[in-house]
Amino acid sequence: MGMFTGMNTTASALTAQRLRMDVVSSNMANADSTRARMIGPDTWEPYRRKTVVLQPNEGSFASFLHAAAGKRGTGASGEGVRVTRIEEDRDTPFKMVYDPEHPDANENGYVEMPNVDPLREMVDLMSATRSYEANVTVFNASKGMMMKTLEIGK
Repeated sequence: MGMFTGMNTTASALTAQRLRMDVVSSNMANADSTRARMIGPDTWEPYRRKTVVLQPNEGSFASFLHAAAGKRGTGASGEGVRVTRIEEDRDTPFKMVYDPEHPDANENGYVEMPNVDPLREMVDLMSATRSYEANVTVFNASKGMMMKTLEIGK
């Protein structure tokens, strides 16, 4: 395990949580967008909520190299996290809102609104923010330990 392994792991988590916050912000910004994607002539689909899918960052070249060299314990500390994809929420249906004056209203006066729930988005944002803050704390602690190590050598 290298000197900067912990910092690299924390940095990958910071990047992933920042992307989660960006996706939540995009969802909130498009909570009223009824014309996100054209699906036919003069036919639009509302914005679909997006989510970030995270996965452990394993299987790097370095881990395979260490395994081939017979070194043990290289994967015990973890190798961070990575974003595998940003996917649309296709399970939650669109909300139907009665607004006959809306330009996208159907013949019954209902408008398909995005499947974005502001309460759910705020919970996701709080979760991502807390995770980000925790990783900043870990990063600062690692930096402090390295600085103390350098002071010992004086």
